[in-house]
Amino acid sequence: MDDNRMVITIGRQFGSGGHEIGKRLAEYFQIAFYDKELITVASTESGLCPEFFEKADERASHGLSYAFALGFPFFGNISPYNDYLSNDTLFKIQSDTIRKIAAENSCIIVGRCADYILREDPRCVNVFIHSSLEKRIERIVERSQITVEEAKTLIEKTDKSRAGFYNYYSNKTWGAASSYHLSIDFCSLDIEETVNFISRFVCMKLGIEEKPRYY
Repeated sequence: MDDNRMVITIGRQFGSGGHEIGKRLAEYFQIAFYDKELITVASTESGLCPEFFEKADERASHGLSYAFALGFPFFGNISPYNDYLSNDTLFKIQSDTIRKIAAENSCIIVGRCADYILREDPRCVNVFIHSSLEKRIERIVERSQITVEEAKTLIEKTDKSRAGFYNYYSNKTWGAASSYHLSIDFCSLDIEETVNFISRFVCMKLGIEEKPRYY
């Protein structure tokens, strides 16, 4: 394992800018970025259809009955009668993928309990990004062209799903400051300032020479 690696995991409230901040951090450090890309990698590694991972993405276990209801085709020797269909097994496959990616290269990983999965990795820095409900609604309405009420409903549903997934698999509390190395309020800073703040924190924590500011 390369001791010069850096791995940054990003937990985030829905609409808080976590994906965009992660992307820009990856550009700043010139390292790999994984969000939905993890589904493709896990699918390739396991031979399972990506639809399985998409349906189980950041959702707590529903057991085998949930998998039977998916109705997706199978690959290789995988049949609808084995444990490959449980969310728990899909989580294990994705966890193995996350560990492999983090061990081989510096990267940013968004969501999917990556902070918990990599909890024993000394080169991993865990960040949580949150923001006010009003700010998040504003961002989602502008981005998705939906109504305020639709945005609010989507935020509540997505945050509930992410919290249930994280709390179920990590036995910690999603969004609690004690679960992360750094918790940052996106309302207090803009995108560029947030990227600069996180990058400075990461460099100090890992003993890395700081690069010029992001902007």
